[in-house]
Amino acid sequence: MGVRILFLGPLRDLAGEPERELPAPLDWTGLLAAVAPEVAEQLREPRVHVACGGRVLTDKTRLNARDGDEIALLPPVSGG
Repeated sequence: MGVRILFLGPLRDLAGEPERELPAPLDWTGLLAAVAPEVAEQLREPRVHVACGGRVLTDKTRLNARDGDEIALLPPVSGG
């Protein structure tokens, strides 16, 4: 089954795809290694958040996704 990664907003454009399936388990280091360098650079920014299993992680570097989990990469919210 693996882990499903969802690229949202401008991260989708950087990734060149809306989603990707990766083998489980997946941690922060594995996530950074699996995405494009431009996406990894954005993920390191404090304003970009990561959700796993429907919950936004307070510390994204503690990501510990298991088989069947969905990870959403959340760009900063903008607008007026």
